[in-house]
Amino acid sequence: MTEPTEAERDPQAVSDFVEAFAAQLVEAGMQRMAARVFAALLASDAGALTSAELGERLQVSPAAVSGAVRYLSQVHMVSREREPGSRRERYRVHSDQWYEALTNRDAVMRRWERTLREGVDSLGEHTPGGRRLAETLAFFEYLEGELAALMERWREHRVKTFGH
Repeated sequence: MTEPTEAERDPQAVSDFVEAFAAQLVEAGMQRMAARVFAALLASDAGALTSAELGERLQVSPAAVSGAVRYLSQVHMVSREREPGSRRERYRVHSDQWYEALTNRDAVMRRWERTLREGVDSLGEHTPGGRRLAETLAFFEYLEGELAALMERWREHRVKTFGH
């Protein structure tokens, strides 16, 4: 049995998935419109849609799509690309978007580590606040090391499972 093409799928079922997954992303802290745009891109066959296509699928204005895409681009979950021979932009999720998002979080954690180190130095490592900051710093340092090893295992698993 062949899988239905995007045009053959039940649009209501796809919309229900997009809204359900977006709601879960919102619960995890993502902005609502960004979550909806991301879920719509993730569910599309091409993994890329124009602003007009996103607006139509989500029943929202181009301005709402623009703001969501700006946020998603900043957190490296989507990229912008020009349609060949057109001035229109398409927004794309990549098969490694979760990897990219976590890798970019790693840079954020390193900045937090620097600031926490400064906080420990400022408060004194033996004060109650300094100890809390030092424990938070140790947590992020530990997480950074574990995340690097985890991401390497993911790359290996991805190649075995998906061939790329």
